[in-house]
Amino acid sequence: MRLMTLVVLGLAASIPASIPATAHHSFAVYFDPDAPVTLEGTVTAFRFTNPHGTLVFEVDGEEWRAETNAPVVLRRRGWTRGSLRPGQHVTVSGWRSRDGRNYMRLREVRDEQGNLIGTAPFGQNDG
Repeated sequence: MRLMTLVVLGLAASIPASIPATAHHSFAVYFDPDAPVTLEGTVTAFRFTNPHGTLVFEVDGEEWRAETNAPVVLRRRGWTRGSLRPGQHVTVSGWRSRDGRNYMRLREVRDEQGNLIGTAPFGQNDG
């Protein structure tokens, strides 16, 4: 009985440690560091949500999505929920997804005048 109790307690103690590991993914698994991409388009949506924000924008009639950092990181870099608005013309730079979809990891966004949104670009290892 004591052995069974120790086994159950050991399993229970390991569960919380595994949950955060499954909630986040590696940059290199999904995005190609050797495939930088820069696109000009029009914002259709900006989701300031966990675990990663998402910028949706249209380029020549095609929808693109750019995964951003978590809102806590975005805030530290000067972003707000209102940093990007539907209809806004932007230039988006980042790293293309490995699967070839119109999906990328965001490095930086510039407005129509060429001004950087936020205070600094993001890197491949930003969380």
